[in-house]
Amino acid sequence: MTNLASMNPLMLSFPEIFDTPRLTIRAPRWGDGAAVNEAIHESAEQLRLWLPFAENVPSLEESEVHVRKARLQFLERTDMVLHVLDRHTDQFVGSSGLHRMDWNARCFEIGYWIRTSRAGEGLMTEAVRGIEHFAITYLEANRLEIRCDARNVRSAKVAERAGYTLEGVLRKMRRDSTGTLVDMMLYAKVRGDEFE
Repeated sequence: MTNLASMNPLMLSFPEIFDTPRLTIRAPRWGDGAAVNEAIHESAEQLRLWLPFAENVPSLEESEVHVRKARLQFLERTDMVLHVLDRHTDQFVGSSGLHRMDWNARCFEIGYWIRTSRAGEGLMTEAVRGIEHFAITYLEANRLEIRCDARNVRSAKVAERAGYTLEGVLRKMRRDSTGTLVDMMLYAKVRGDEFE
């Protein structure tokens, strides 16, 4: 393994696409905005409870601009949005990725959301496991985190099913769409005692 702590992340080469048993997980591409927009429109009522970007449903152009920015950030290694697609139908299922990136410590946060019509199938847990494997294999991750609103039971269940440990509750961490201060749960896996 190379020492990523001393390597500029722009010098890293790794796949932009990988599969799990039911999913294709890949970097955003120009033109993905329509599929993302459709999924957000379908799921806005559920997403806006937890995710600020869904409070105002984006236009088709806004979604495409977001996808293009995400593509550029992926190439710059400053944020790594990953689109989650059904391997058999190529339907956009949801979005995940690696965020809050600390290349020196090799610590990354896995974020995720799933379209309403595909919730409850275990797809996001499968995606998290696939992204974890990718982060360990190609990025030499030492620590992976999942943060979620303490009221978001479904998101917490994904972290728990994927084997993440609840390390604590960050009290009054952010404001929700109503202005209420809410707690965030912090789950993590660490190299040495958690990673497979």
